[in-house]
Amino acid sequence: MKKNKKKKEQIGALKSTIGVSQSELIWRRYKKNKLAMIGLAIMIIYMLLILTAPLYIDYAGVTTMNIAKRFMGPGREHIFGTDQYGRDLFARIVYGGRISLFAGLASVALSLLISCALGGLAGYKGGRIDNVIMRVLDIFMAVPSLLLSMAIVAALGTGISKLLIAITITSIPGGARMVRSATLSVKNQEFIEAARSGGQNSVKIIIKHILPNCIGPIIINATLSLGTVIMSIASLGFLGIGITPPTPEWGTILSENRQFIRNYVYLGIIPGAAIGLAVMSLNFIGDGLRDAFDPRTRK
Repeated sequence: MKKNKKKKEQIGALKSTIGVSQSELIWRRYKKNKLAMIGLAIMIIYMLLILTAPLYIDYAGVTTMNIAKRFMGPGREHIFGTDQYGRDLFARIVYGGRISLFAGLASVALSLLISCALGGLAGYKGGRIDNVIMRVLDIFMAVPSLLLSMAIVAALGTGISKLLIAITITSIPGGARMVRSATLSVKNQEFIEAARSGGQNSVKIIIKHILPNCIGPIIINATLSLGTVIMSIASLGFLGIGITPPTPEWGTILSENRQFIRNYVYLGIIPGAAIGLAVMSLNFIGDGLRDAFDPRTRK
């Protein structure tokens, strides 16, 4: 009876997938992961708060000092309280999220483009080209990513553009290796041989045939690496070599208030919670995407 019931469920599941697009199947599998849906909901709330910030927050409260209101605890007037200069902590965290999240997205996008080009070329061509690209990337991977970012920022100077360059460079090696391994798994399949026999050049084959068939691992890697990038940006800001005050950024906010955290605990807990919640939700989303793109999870 149990076997017959299981077979009926499998047949019903197969029938439900007939005529359904691949993207819809992925979304169906993604929705089954509760933690992934929670992570997606948290990230949507973050984005809405950050994008609509000018509608409900006066930017003057982000940078303007008001010493008379310094160290006010969380309350009705200031939801998250104020810092040592009397600036609204909620406003600084919301506007700081613009740098932490959007700078992270820009860095991941740039590193993804370069990683796809290098990894796709190395995996498809192989031989000497593969060896040269991978050995150069191994040199970068030999240095801890945070230390390499610190060295690049120290050499180029502070600022958002320099920070983006530093984070992008440190993100390329891991992404390129992932794209290379995905390319190796598909480059000898029949549709690639057919494209090669049709006279298509290597660049067109990589862009039109190989990378679209590796899109699952690429998206998963980009989502998971975004959390790491946000942590790196916050770490550099905390160390004082990222975004310079008074521009708000989550790591910089923590760094500015670290000497007062013992007496005013909310100054450390609230910015730290903003960072932790963002990274945790992105990890949940990445895990959900990994399960959704894996055909073995299809029911």
